[in-house]
Amino acid sequence: MITADKGPKSTFLGLLRGRFNVMKAVILRDLRTRFFDHGLGFLIVPLWPLAHMVILLIIYSLSGRSVPFGDSLNLFFATGLIPTLAFMYISRFMSLSIVLNRPMMAFPAVTAVDIMAARAFLEVVAGYLTLIFIFTILTILGDNPIPYDMEQAVLAYLATLLLAIGVGSLVSVIVMFVPFFVTVYALFMIVIYVASGTLFIVSALPDQISYILSWNPVVHAVDWMRSAYYPTYSTKILDKQYLLGFGLGSLCLGLTLERTLRWKMLEG
Repeated sequence: MITADKGPKSTFLGLLRGRFNVMKAVILRDLRTRFFDHGLGFLIVPLWPLAHMVILLIIYSLSGRSVPFGDSLNLFFATGLIPTLAFMYISRFMSLSIVLNRPMMAFPAVTAVDIMAARAFLEVVAGYLTLIFIFTILTILGDNPIPYDMEQAVLAYLATLLLAIGVGSLVSVIVMFVPFFVTVYALFMIVIYVASGTLFIVSALPDQISYILSWNPVVHAVDWMRSAYYPTYSTKILDKQYLLGFGLGSLCLGLTLERTLRWKMLEG
């Protein structure tokens, strides 16, 4: 009789397949319970940041405000809102991932990492849908949403996703043990939004103020994105390493806390 190979490679593939099945189950549950107890309710998720952006563009267009940089007010705000709203919405929804899906941890095969990864996947998909909607609207309005440096624009968006997932993972573990922190984080998002440079150019401010604002990693995501659209945009405060390091550091810290406190999660 010929037996199947059960070497390291076969074992690894089996483990990988098992994790994939767990992830799929968590994703399907998240889809059904997110809105209206129906998977199609997920389509509302990318509409929140889109509505946010459209309302803001309408307000500033009607106010007759001059363009801080470039020729198009719509494009200027869009290049700031895309990374800012991606960070805010993805990290905010991820912060609730474990506490909302805690019943699933009753199954031995499901871990907090599976729940966070499933929520991160859904939020990234929603973020890309929002991006498509924004590009479509800008095109309809007569603006050109294609950056002059596509590679840097893609890297800026990916760096923003890393930051959002990293911070969201860390906050989700904290919220598991300190529930009211989710409210603190939601309020803190207002500060992040105002200080991100979405509606203005941080580097144009006095050096002392721009230095203080540069500690906000979202500022670097916005500057990175705008530098991909405007060849002459100032990048004097842009620090790509700081943005990437903040995102990766937050992710590692969140995963470390989850691993360290996993037994307490299961107890509670």
